[in-house]
Amino acid sequence: MATPTKKGNLYKLSLEQLGVLKEEKRVDTALELEFSNHDELFEIIERVKTKQLFATAEESTEFALGLKLFTEVMLRNKKHPLFEDLRPHIIDFMKKLKSS
Repeated sequence: MATPTKKGNLYKLSLEQLGVLKEEKRVDTALELEFSNHDELFEIIERVKTKQLFATAEESTEFALGLKLFTEVMLRNKKHPLFEDLRPHIIDFMKKLKSS
């Protein structure tokens, strides 16, 4: 098992397709991804669940995990032109989320 680095905590994400709307879109292989994040993701997920922003705890988990994966990539690539217009809005959004 890998150990955390100075740049962040290490995580492993496993994703499997459990059902499909169209059978021809079925994927039988699982996706596994190891990645680092400067935040403690399990703590953030619990904080978002506690805020009860969404109808279910599962939606809160989806939201928190998706947001943290996205924003970590954005932070590591902050000079990438793709994020140029979005960055100020994400900063405002994160402030609003943290204050709610």
